[in-house]
Amino acid sequence: MELRVLNYFLAIAREQSIVHAAESLHLSQPTLSTQIKGLEEELGKQLLIRGTKGSRKITLTEEGMILRKRAEEILDLVRRTENEITMSDDIVMGDVYIGTGETDGVRLIARAAQVLQTRHPGIHYHICSGNSAYVSEYMDKGLIDFGIVFGDVDLKKYNALETSYSETWGVLMRKDSVLAGLESITPDDLKDKPLILSQQESQGGSLTQWIGQEVSDLNIIATYNLLYNASLLVDEGLGYAMGYDKIINTSGNSRLCFRPLKPRLGNKMSIIWKKYQIFSKPAEKFLEVLRESLSQPKSTDES
Repeated sequence: MELRVLNYFLAIAREQSIVHAAESLHLSQPTLSTQIKGLEEELGKQLLIRGTKGSRKITLTEEGMILRKRAEEILDLVRRTENEITMSDDIVMGDVYIGTGETDGVRLIARAAQVLQTRHPGIHYHICSGNSAYVSEYMDKGLIDFGIVFGDVDLKKYNALETSYSETWGVLMRKDSVLAGLESITPDDLKDKPLILSQQESQGGSLTQWIGQEVSDLNIIATYNLLYNASLLVDEGLGYAMGYDKIINTSGNSRLCFRPLKPRLGNKMSIIWKKYQIFSKPAEKFLEVLRESLSQPKSTDES
């Protein structure tokens, strides 16, 4: 499987047309068709569904959609590798890739990046958002340099910098809900309520342990990857979303409010990277600044 042909395949997926893809690649249509047919024969799978005469639009088969995702990851990694190797020894510039979920703790990353920006303005930062499973997957594939996670870290796979920052669990609800008048939420308050949990917690985790019930006994009405989406479900009255504080703005005219859990449930934030990771120069400099900033006394807004 050649990188050149993967680029051809992605062009067709993007344009949804062999004709338009051939034009963008400056190839003849027969040449491009032959290359893609060879790729399908090599893999033993049909990748494209060609349109009929009435419609020339190209769609991807299930195998084609898998290849599109993997091809994008492969070519992105190739580009990053080329940039890192060809960069001059005397110049520190390039990209730092960070994977994280929704958290106010990203401010620690932003502060470190701002300090480093004054020293090396040629460094650029790319933040990829997703849950912890997403962060781990992208890190294991080498698509990100650092990940932000909460709770326990698999120290057999990753190195970690534990920060002073901790996220507080609570419940996001409408201000007119029956629980909104409480200052904090106990497990008993939630046992008969329609819950909206993160996909990770809905499989069983620290949150369901705090509630003290089996997942199957809870009224989990919906799950989410990003709390913003869950907040829309809450706003429409679907249920109570459990998540971290400071992610959704509940001030002003918002119809939502946040109540912490009692007893308190929190998770310390760690910045992780793969064991035996060989960093690019920008990532290496970024880690140095992270270590410097985390060794300094914490400010009150990070407690």
